[in-house]
Amino acid sequence: MDELNPRDAARGPTPLSIPPHRGEGAARLWQQFSSSPSPLWGGIMAGGSRLRGLLGGIAVALMLASPAHAIDPLYQRQMERLTEIMGSLYFLEPLCETGTEDWRQQASELIELDEPDDDRRQRLAGAFNTGYTAFARLHKHCTPSSREALTRLLDEAQRLARDIHTRFAE
Repeated sequence: MDELNPRDAARGPTPLSIPPHRGEGAARLWQQFSSSPSPLWGGIMAGGSRLRGLLGGIAVALMLASPAHAIDPLYQRQMERLTEIMGSLYFLEPLCETGTEDWRQQASELIELDEPDDDRRQRLAGAFNTGYTAFARLHKHCTPSSREALTRLLDEAQRLARDIHTRFAE
């Protein structure tokens, strides 16, 4: 994306912006989700590799179920919440020095795979930015509360990914 480091709280967050081109990156995202887990997924947080697999399943479902008209898909609310969580994780992981996931890039690729219209694209990117700024305002240092939020967000993301995969990919 760009060279700015949005994790530097002094600079403020860099908004997630999704380019309007489509189709490219689906195979790359599938490879990324099905490859070996990062230290965060495999070590610090239990069950993270299952989340990676579920996100991969969502990627496949999104490739197969592209919307035919401008009506929001049934999974829109879950996708907005999932991208919001990814924004929060993008802020919290470096703050607490856990994991090496690039949540911004993963959210961008997930949105790209969904092939949303411009309105949905903006709402999904806005949800990511909301998640980032919500935690950036309150957490300046990693605290036990930050770590607890990180754990809960990963658990919620796993549940959402499983729900989207179960309801819309199978």
